[in-house]
Amino acid sequence: MISFPVNEHRQPKVDWLMIIAILGLMIVGTLFVYSATMANESAALAPWYNQAWVRQIFWYIIGGVAMATLCLVDYRILARWSLIAYVITILCLIAVPIIGVDRFGARRWIDLGVLQFQPSEFAKLSFILAMGNFLSRPLDELKLMRVFWKAIGMIALPFLLIMKEPDLGSALILLPVGLTMLFVAGVPPRYINTLVGASGILVALILIDVLFAPPQWQLKLEDYQKRRLLTYFGIDGASANSTLAQKAEARRTQRNYSYNVDQALISVGSGGLMGKGWREGTQNALGYLPRAVAHNDFIFSVIAEEKGFMGSVTVVALYSVLLFTGIRIAGQARDRLGKLLAVGVVAMLFSHVFINIGMNIRLMPVTGVPLPLLSYGGSSVLCSLIAAGILQNVYIHRRS
Repeated sequence: MISFPVNEHRQPKVDWLMIIAILGLMIVGTLFVYSATMANESAALAPWYNQAWVRQIFWYIIGGVAMATLCLVDYRILARWSLIAYVITILCLIAVPIIGVDRFGARRWIDLGVLQFQPSEFAKLSFILAMGNFLSRPLDELKLMRVFWKAIGMIALPFLLIMKEPDLGSALILLPVGLTMLFVAGVPPRYINTLVGASGILVALILIDVLFAPPQWQLKLEDYQKRRLLTYFGIDGASANSTLAQKAEARRTQRNYSYNVDQALISVGSGGLMGKGWREGTQNALGYLPRAVAHNDFIFSVIAEEKGFMGSVTVVALYSVLLFTGIRIAGQARDRLGKLLAVGVVAMLFSHVFINIGMNIRLMPVTGVPLPLLSYGGSSVLCSLIAAGILQNVYIHRRS
């Protein structure tokens, strides 16, 4: 059998399919952040440089530069500094309750005067780098129980600090990312199965406690977190001993709390096959879909109403290209570190997409998880593009 040498110089240095998917998502994000915000007359009258869609483009540019810069350094060198990045983000998470600013009833941002940033978003990236570096040790060491518990500690520390803010959605993202990286690294399945089983039992007990236990026995969750769970499961929170007036008040309160989700679901369903047209969505234009969340948490509902089923499929297709190219990059990685970093990024992006779209169509409770590259927000956009830069870095250095 005759074999011909492969000319590696003809192979692309970057994954252009991923770049095209990212550019497509950024174009869609710009168009629909514009549509979602310019329906508000006060936003339309603001100076052009202070409008949300312009700031979104600015963060796309900054994120693109960060993504390109990241590709210039071998990911193995980045991994050597991962522990420092992990410690810095932990310190930032500790500082949030002390010097952070309140927005929408939660303290998740640090104000530097010129800009505000959300440490929990950057904590996900530093966690992926640090966990990938930690788990890229010899397979024999991964079988040791102490190594496994150290990995669990690396997950638990940022998880608990982010929960303290409180930011349940961002904290939950760490769990599938950490478990996926543990599995791919080669940690014995019995360790992972025990952890998953214990986590499942704990979640079930928490749900039973919040939904059915008397108030004096319930865990001390934030009121809005309890209300979101009650709304998701269709429970108004009234007890069997409540009076008719109390039950009526409980139902009214439940309707108020489920308003955003109900309007998002109406937006998705009313789009039909082809949608009502760009900037023609009545749910958003008339304010039924609250303008405070239309351009970030519920951007998918705006897209589904204005571009219908075909627009929704286009968004899902772009994310599918991004995720499947990430999986392919993980398979082509030259070492276990590269594979772990790629898998961690893919797990993080998939979790964001699954939770956010599921929230818009009422398959998941409302958690405030942004849709990568589409939802408005500087920290989210910047971290999403840096994550894509990590994938490109692994791809570029796959044959070094």
